[in-house]
This record gives sequence, C-alpha cells and structure tokens, in this order.
Amino acid sequence: MARGKTEVIEFDNVDLVRELTGPGHVNLALIEQAFDVYLEAPGSSVVINGNAKARARAAGVVKEIYERLENGWPCARSDVEALIMGQGEGNFAKSDIAQVIPVPRRKPIVPKTKHQGDFITAMRDNTITFGVGPAGTGKTFLATAYGASLLARGEVGKFIACRPAVEAGEKLGFLPGDLMEKIDPYLQPIYDALHMVLGGDEVERRKAAGEIEVAPLAFMRGRTLSNAFVVIDEAQNATVAQMKMALTRLGEDAAYAVTGDPSQSDLPRGQKSGLSHALSILGGIDDISMVEFDAGDVVRHPLVGKIVKAYDKDSSK
Repeated sequence: MARGKTEVIEFDNVDLVRELTGPGHVNLALIEQAFDVYLEAPGSSVVINGNAKARARAAGVVKEIYERLENGWPCARSDVEALIMGQGEGNFAKSDIAQVIPVPRRKPIVPKTKHQGDFITAMRDNTITFGVGPAGTGKTFLATAYGASLLARGEVGKFIACRPAVEAGEKLGFLPGDLMEKIDPYLQPIYDALHMVLGGDEVERRKAAGEIEVAPLAFMRGRTLSNAFVVIDEAQNATVAQMKMALTRLGEDAAYAVTGDPSQSDLPRGQKSGLSHALSILGGIDDISMVEFDAGDVVRHPLVGKIVKAYDKDSSK
C-alpha cells in the first residue's frame, strides 16, 4: 500500500471502538484489504492512512459500523463485508431507523445494501410492493421477516406466504405425497426466515392457530385476504391469470410483497410470466411500489455476485 495522508476519526465510546475492530481486528483487516489503506484503533479513535479516495471509502464503512453498534444493531463479519461491497459499488446502506425491521426479544434486522433498505421502506409505505432481481439478494428473507415482524407486533392478524407450484427442472407429480407435501421443501426459505424472527416454537404455535399459512399459490383462489401480510414468492413462475387472481384477493388492512426474478421463469416456453406482465402494467399506480435489486445486492458468497454479473453480460449479447 502506498502511504498517503492520515485521517483520524474520533468516537465517544472506547468499548464500541474495540467492538468495531472485530475479533483479532478482523474488521479492520477486511477494510484494509478492500480499500488499500492502513488502519489503527488507539483508544477511542480510528486512524486511516492512504490516498484521499481510499480514506473516504474506508471512513464511510468505519463510521457506519460504529453507528450500527451504537444503535444496538447487529454488525457481524457478513454485515461488514456487505458494507464494504456496497461502498465500493455505490450501493451503500446507511443507518436509517425507517429501514430497520424490529424483532421482539432479538436484535433488529438491518439492510445490508441500499436496495434492501429501499425495499423495507417501500413495504412500510405501500400496500403492494414488488421486489425483483437475482437470487441471493435477500428479497424473500426481507419480505418474510417484515411480515413476521408485523405479526409478532400485532399489526396484522395473519401472515400468508405462497409460491406457484412450478420449479426449475422439477416435476412435482413424480414426488411422493399430496400437493402440500410436494411443495413444502420449496418453501423452506420462507420457514427459515420465520424461524429467525419468531423462533421455531412460536412458528408452530401460530401455524396451529391459523395465524401463519404457507401454501401453493393456487390455494389463494376464491378468498379475500384481510388483516394480513401476504408474500408471493418466486412470482416469475406465476401465469398472468394466477398473478391477477392473487393480487385481486387483497382485502381490508392487508398488504403484499411480491418477489421474484423475471429473467428466471420456469413456465413452459411461450407462456408469459405473470410477474413480468404485472410489472409492465402496474407501474405508476399509487400505493404500488417496485424495487429492483441487482448483482451488487447479492449477500451470499461474494463469488455469487460475479456469477450473476457474468450471466447478465451473456444474456445481454
């Protein structure tokens, strides 16, 4: 690293600065490697050495980590890595209480990228929110966690999640069991998010009480969904008719989050995706919001984002 000028950031709480550095100063090492800077944390300050642009980026991450810790929000290694990636790509999630999902008796869920924060804000401010983009960007998790948080805080009486019974390369008819038993494994990401927010015992209790319902999209037909938060996941696999059916189930005091990747439809060739169709005709309607994620929002292994970009580049040829 080429040594440059030094910037000193002073903080109020020396204990939070120690926590900011991470176990064995791993967080400082991650920032140093990402931005080609040198960091020290003597007492209640953080010293950054490097060129002006690198110092500014590193300082942004350092200040954001401290602010999150000061608010009592989680900031594990994965959060730090996401902040570093977002700072480098201009998709940086700043601390904003309006973009935090409160979780009873647990630390709140905080967005890792700017678009994740936009998605949380959109769900809070609109009756129907579309979250579209590649796999691994947190769409399903955030939508489920937000709905589970509303349920836990008594703001809705029911949480409903559904998916079309279509999966990539899979023939559900050859799997054993009835439709619910066949589709249940594909709903696991939703259950994972529910368990993280509510805990396993609470999820089972609320399922038994009818407060949580996870089912194929076809089960929505003929119903009016009121006082509920509804997640329609993998919506790119819904037909136009199915999407219209699902969206028109909307009742009083209900809200929807519709998630999916329009580029990954598993419908038969020539059949239009209900998600793509809805996005094309519902834009501009009040109380409907659309948030688009991209490869920079991928919060899985860093290699996943590169894979997504490679496929996007190939498909654009």
